[in-house]
Amino acid sequence: MIAPSPGLALPPMLELDYYRLFNADLQSYSNEHLIAHYQRFGEPEGRTPNSIATRINFAGLIPRDARSLEIGPFYNPLLRGPNTKYFDRQTKAELIERAQSLGMPTSDVPQVDFVSPTCDLTIVDETFDFVFSSHCIEHNPDLIGHLKIVERLLAPGGRYFVIAPDKRYCFDHYRAVSTIADAICAHEERRTVHTLTNVLGNHVLATHNDCGRHWAGDHGIYMENFEERTRGGLGEYHAASGAYLDLHGWFFTPASAKAMFCQLSALGYTNLKLERLYPTRRNQNEFWFVLVKETA
Repeated sequence: MIAPSPGLALPPMLELDYYRLFNADLQSYSNEHLIAHYQRFGEPEGRTPNSIATRINFAGLIPRDARSLEIGPFYNPLLRGPNTKYFDRQTKAELIERAQSLGMPTSDVPQVDFVSPTCDLTIVDETFDFVFSSHCIEHNPDLIGHLKIVERLLAPGGRYFVIAPDKRYCFDHYRAVSTIADAICAHEERRTVHTLTNVLGNHVLATHNDCGRHWAGDHGIYMENFEERTRGGLGEYHAASGAYLDLHGWFFTPASAKAMFCQLSALGYTNLKLERLYPTRRNQNEFWFVLVKETA
């Protein structure tokens, strides 16, 4: 991991004093025993290991006055500040209409500065110190291509803050984790839309999205109603006629994401280095990580 640059304090994944203080059964543990406990028990149990209590706290690590871009804020942006801009698939008016149709509040829908119905980040013509996305990175057909664009948007030393779903605790539970080969193949094929394989997977292998049930070991019925779902997937794919479908294309756990981004960096596909990764908390379905753009 790269050490944080001056001016931005990123807590380590495991803050020993915090971990000891907020776990009553660990009060007498030495630092050495705390590290061993977290590695063996704490992380699998989803214990909170540091002072970042919520996703709001994670986003709040980005200075309010920083030059920032939030990707896909929809009706509830996590970044607010005088120098924050927003990118989404729809205009503010369209986002309001969509939120209303879903019964969501609309008072916080932001003015969208960059709009692309195909989620084409290349339309953004500015540079930022921070780029932030929540449950967006997994939607990109070409993961490496996405990282290359974000890298271009970041100033040297800039950071990409990401909130991503942990496939174990959401409707992606039965999907296989994405591999480095999957990422390279998608990039070499220059994918701009999801494959039929992925569209079918999103239909046939989807399960419930109750993270509490997943943590309790209840993952739903594997391939339930697969015939109906297969037909539905084929129908959606053909109806799209080659247009972009807004689906999950990448499936991570914290461990697999760490491996993926370190491998992509080692192979030279990106100059974004993994700086911090904060594993999934119990009864949650997401983890958080930070990529930093290496300076020349």
